Amino acid sequence: MTTLTDRLGILSNAPGSSGNESAVRRAIRPMIEQHVDAPHVDGVGNLIARKAGNGTSSLRVLITAHMDEVGLMVVGHTGDGDLRVGTVGSIAERLLPGLTVTVGEEAMPGVIGVQAIHRANKGSLDKAPGVDQLTVDIGASSKDEAKRLAPVGTPIVFSTQFEKMGNVCAGKAFDDRAGCTALVALLGGQPFPFEVTGAFTVQEEVGLRGARVAAYTVAPDIAIVLEGTLADDLPKEDSDVSSTTTLGSGPAITAMDRSYITPPWLLRHFIQVAEDEGIPYQIKQPGIGGTDAGSIHQTRAGVPTITVAVPCRYIHSPISLIRESDLAALVRLVDVAVRRITADGLPLQHT
Repeated sequence: MTTLTDRLGILSNAPGSSGNESAVRRAIRPMIEQHVDAPHVDGVGNLIARKAGNGTSSLRVLITAHMDEVGLMVVGHTGDGDLRVGTVGSIAERLLPGLTVTVGEEAMPGVIGVQAIHRANKGSLDKAPGVDQLTVDIGASSKDEAKRLAPVGTPIVFSTQFEKMGNVCAGKAFDDRAGCTALVALLGGQPFPFEVTGAFTVQEEVGLRGARVAAYTVAPDIAIVLEGTLADDLPKEDSDVSSTTTLGSGPAITAMDRSYITPPWLLRHFIQVAEDEGIPYQIKQPGIGGTDAGSIHQTRAGVPTITVAVPCRYIHSPISLIRESDLAALVRLVDVAVRRITADGLPLQHT
């Protein structure tokens, strides 16, 4: 039997920087095909999957998770055969020197070059180089060879492989392959009282782009965004600074981030379900980050939207950590909350 963790590992290992999500789509499709009606890919690359309801309600619910991860792209070549690169999405550049990466659809191995410490002067050791000072070495011996192997526009992702590490999962791209894993599980469950459309979206990390298209197409009454979010639950210099979220405390429900504010009645609904069902949860510290909810809630005449996320330690880096228990609790919370929407008589609009 395939578990949540098994699926997470498969999706985490798939390369899929923004705008180059095809490998992730190919990994997801066989996981959902038997549970949805004719999954299809739209014009921007979103994988859309409709799950018919049991006819109890005419409500339309959209649940999204973005497939793309932060990464790099080839922007030029050096005379000695290295690749010049730029970032795709938000990455802390200080983490890049010396990392191993995977280049292009052929999965060529590469190394982000850094000057040997033996030749570095003191001033260069005090400051991390910017991405414009770094190159990727793929073993090419000339500029022409590098151009042939990795032309401008070739995507690059971290080469991190998924593994279990104690009571956590370690891997790349848990933002948002954790959300994709949860959405696969929800689509594989029993029918809901109404139609639910799952959208595995593209280009979230570079502007919430795919979600806007998906929401316009589906025209949902309610939308739920599944995410991986910042867990900064590590020792801090200032003991009065609260963590955004913490590992092991359950899924994080967003009240507000930089891209949207959750309607109070929808926020109360998810909190009430969590408390009624004994599902651990936490409220993400408001005002931090942004998700596909930022574009979905502004679509057409406006869509009531909420984000529920798996806390991820070291997010937007070559490796992140999550707790399996948080992922499982997210799936359970969203499943129950969606099924109770009609029964609870949610207003679906501001009063």
